[in-house]
Amino acid sequence: MLLESLVQLMPDINKAFFETLYMVGISLLVAIVLGLPLGVLLFVTDKGLFLENSVVKGVAGRIVNLIRSIPYIILLVALLPLTNLLTGTTIGPTAASVSLSVAAIPFFARMVETSMREIDKGVIESAIAVGATSWMIIKDVLLPEAKPGLVQGLTITTISLVGYSAMAGIVGGGGIGDLAIRFGYYRYDNTVMITTVVVLILLVQVIQLAGDSISKKVDKR
Repeated sequence: MLLESLVQLMPDINKAFFETLYMVGISLLVAIVLGLPLGVLLFVTDKGLFLENSVVKGVAGRIVNLIRSIPYIILLVALLPLTNLLTGTTIGPTAASVSLSVAAIPFFARMVETSMREIDKGVIESAIAVGATSWMIIKDVLLPEAKPGLVQGLTITTISLVGYSAMAGIVGGGGIGDLAIRFGYYRYDNTVMITTVVVLILLVQVIQLAGDSISKKVDKR
């Protein structure tokens, strides 16, 4: 009976799985494109750094902290008007990607800032001493030196997005969370609930193992 139920569910599980990958993929791409430069900005404008600017640091830091302090489920609902404006709908994986992206940007930005704080200040000072421009320091010193930390930060961000994407199912965002709620919770189907939990656990484990492996390979220390 259990096996038969799983076989019947396979098309829905496959669809939900790829919807989750789609949502996480879009939001992760947005996090890299916008969160990486934001994280660099937070670091280089800090006190004692080569682009020190208390105003920029203060404004950017407060915006990041504000968004990060909002629980995702509240952020998801609050962004429904923006989601509708950008995608023309408030349901489905594309719509859910809007709130996921907004949540991912400040999260990854802080990860970037933290990874760069682990860089030996002497390396930065040496680059300044030989006349390197700000862009050269960022491109040739900060990013290469922080690469292992950036990979780990990206891994943590991805895992967090998987969890957030499951919550997006509450408002019809699609993906594994939506499947668990519609078929598992509303229909009291424990088979669906257990299966979706197992799929999420396996997905997170694969992401973590891949992130750890890549981080070790790029770590030249």
